Amino acid sequence: MTKIFSKTIVPGGKWSGKIGKGKLIRFTALEAGANLSLMMYHVHDLSERYNMPDTLKAQHTFHLTKGNVLMSDNGRVLASITSDSLGWHDTVSGYTTREGTDEKYGKTSYQELRNDWLRSGEENFAMELVRNGLSLRDMAPVVNLFSKVKTDDKGNLTYCLDHCKKNDTVTLRTEMDILLIVSNTPNPLDPRTNYPSVPVAMEMLPAEPVDLNDYCVNYRPENRRAFENTWEYYALL
Repeated sequence: MTKIFSKTIVPGGKWSGKIGKGKLIRFTALEAGANLSLMMYHVHDLSERYNMPDTLKAQHTFHLTKGNVLMSDNGRVLASITSDSLGWHDTVSGYTTREGTDEKYGKTSYQELRNDWLRSGEENFAMELVRNGLSLRDMAPVVNLFSKVKTDDKGNLTYCLDHCKKNDTVTLRTEMDILLIVSNTPNPLDPRTNYPSVPVAMEMLPAEPVDLNDYCVNYRPENRRAFENTWEYYALL
């Protein structure tokens, strides 16, 4: 397949873009220990966005992997996961804040260090939201690609340090026209006290048409209903 677009998201970097349905977005960790946080919105109605509770509840899961879909708050499929070398992507840890970043890694500022200052997910998302006509009120839950956070019997969350290996990949397929915002900033539960520096490659390619035998469509009955809602929306446009 012909590559449509490619970009490397450097450590601390961010990116946003409008992506039409029917595209594959392949993310590759260029070193071990990556974490890429993403937010997702419907391009034509930015009030519709990734709904973490419905996504997890409908698919009876705590994490995402191949076959899972990212559902919107209108019960439609924004994107599906078509391939995944890791088997687990974190859905509950959120993104880093300025205060948390300063406390864990030491206080830095752009005025002192220019592009070497340590960015937070909160600031990265805020900047990209504003660039796309949104505001801080539109901050939403994220999916942390490449990260595994497990829980014990008491509900304590633990970040798994050895989860992501070099060249691990995960591929999303866009099922709707989306606004995607990504931030290459640490997982808030990552215990490392050195700011992780792992670039992530992002490539976009055309996807094959989705049919009724598709793996993601049939992963769970709830997935199929969400796909039907999505197809109905586009059929009526």
